[in-house]
Amino acid sequence: MTIATTTSEHHEAHPDLRVWGLLTFLASESLMFGGFFATYLFFKAITPVWPPEGMEVELFVPTINTIILVSSSFVIHLGDVAIKKNNVKGMRLWYGITAIMGAIFLVGQVYEYTNLGYGLTTNVFSNCFYILTGFHGLHVFVGLLWMLNVLWRSRVPGHYSATNHTGIEMAEIYWHFVDIIWIVLFTLVYILNIF
Repeated sequence: MTIATTTSEHHEAHPDLRVWGLLTFLASESLMFGGFFATYLFFKAITPVWPPEGMEVELFVPTINTIILVSSSFVIHLGDVAIKKNNVKGMRLWYGITAIMGAIFLVGQVYEYTNLGYGLTTNVFSNCFYILTGFHGLHVFVGLLWMLNVLWRSRVPGHYSATNHTGIEMAEIYWHFVDIIWIVLFTLVYILNIF
């Protein structure tokens, strides 16, 4: 029995649990974000004026960012549809566009940070704001790296195909998670502070 035979028998004996592992990881990340959201809502409930006077959040750039990020979920899905039709070039196109949209989101977030007029340690509100949006931004950055990794690996002929696309599906699932978290965050931190 050769090593190759042993390896192929080993892989046949065990199902591919990578997607399950990703879903488990995202469940744990959901709990962490849930804790951040609960903390934010707690401080909002016990503080007479939230956000404190003179510390309003800007709505224009985050709204544009929200449109870009939510739209990117539809775009990345087109990449998944393309690879399932064995269209690697189509997948590259849609993943490339999604990566650009993710990068624009991060640039918008940096622009927002530089124009707010308060920092991480100014007060409890600013601390909550930066931790929530920064932690989410970190997740967007990881998703962007993941997409770039998919694009890099797609250079190898046959690496992704209609029958071999787990890495592409996992990147899409992760990106949808990032979008869902942003919708909740945008609602809590930006929209609810208007009222």
